[in-house]
Amino acid sequence: MIALPHSGNLPPDDHLNGLILTGGGARAAFQVGVLAAVAGMAAEDGINPFPVITGTSAGSINALLLATRARNFRQAVDHMSSLWSNLTVDMVYRTDARTLLRTSARWLAWLVFLRSPRFAPSALLDNTPLRRLLESHCQFARIRQAIENGELHALGVTAASYTTARSTTFFQGALGTLSWSRTRRDGVMTNVSLDHLMASVALPIIFPATRIGAGYYGDGSMRQAAPLSPAIHLGADRLLVIGMRNEDPLERVLPGGHPEYPSFGEIGGFILDSLFMDSVYADIERLRRINELIRQLGHQPQHGLEPLREIDVTVIVPSEDIRDIAQRHARRLPRTMKTMLGLLGAARHRDSQLASYLLFDGNYCRELIELGYQDGLKHRDALEPFIENAARRRQSR
Repeated sequence: MIALPHSGNLPPDDHLNGLILTGGGARAAFQVGVLAAVAGMAAEDGINPFPVITGTSAGSINALLLATRARNFRQAVDHMSSLWSNLTVDMVYRTDARTLLRTSARWLAWLVFLRSPRFAPSALLDNTPLRRLLESHCQFARIRQAIENGELHALGVTAASYTTARSTTFFQGALGTLSWSRTRRDGVMTNVSLDHLMASVALPIIFPATRIGAGYYGDGSMRQAAPLSPAIHLGADRLLVIGMRNEDPLERVLPGGHPEYPSFGEIGGFILDSLFMDSVYADIERLRRINELIRQLGHQPQHGLEPLREIDVTVIVPSEDIRDIAQRHARRLPRTMKTMLGLLGAARHRDSQLASYLLFDGNYCRELIELGYQDGLKHRDALEPFIENAARRRQSR
């Protein structure tokens, strides 16, 4: 259930802001632009407007970068913008011909020899460079410092367990923040580490799974039936969700009126698109229905239960089709990746969805950041309550 009972720790007219950063591969640069717009509205002292931050997949990277620099929100966003703006594909995964040929040979051998464990490949791409990059930019010890200083209430990073088939949110939080267990989803209190982050961003098949404890974990968007739930469990009741999919209908019919059979690249992009955003919108719809039910029933205790609180949610998604932006920058992919995408049928405009997730290029990311910034400004009226609420909470401390 999304609307959780009020814990009694907050005044009735108070709210705890929560930021939910969804998955989306390279598209996550869009989130940085929206946050830059928020930073421009925030106070000069750099107060963090989002005491609760949760991330999934690539959104986890942005969540960690914010949490480890929660002392000054504006500086944190500037750092994120610089990092994304200067990315190259080989800073995220290896693109040299030798590595890709070796990986292809392993897949071929695995198929030829009837899936022999001896040749079992772990993934299509080697993201070892990403691990090194994140290790140099995420100072995990600062998470505890931010919580102790009151600059952060809780941070959650979600991954999916291949071992238990459950969605697991690994979190650090202030005193009194409790673990949870629901149908196929858990919240586990721990010191969030690089392994948790690498597990959350491990796109299925594309990037290798990460071992944590006795199990292997992959991209947090898998099995995440209730993406809003972690932030709510961690105490937030006013949510900002930043997604990475334009909601305008996608045309799939050719001028002659006859649909073309989807390529492997188109199918791959379709799968990632569904993985990252479909559950988010379903969860938001459930949340709004529960809020309406609460309004109809009132906020008084029902049958001895504590009163429920409405959860306020604001959603910002790109105003443009990111596939169009990706197509303009697709030529910047390394030749090996362009060859691979061409073989998969993902080089055409209508199939550029897959490329839009894998195009970790500074020029592409800068355009997404600018789009996010402009879209954030368009939603100024919806974002200002987060700033005002953060200021009130700071004054009351």
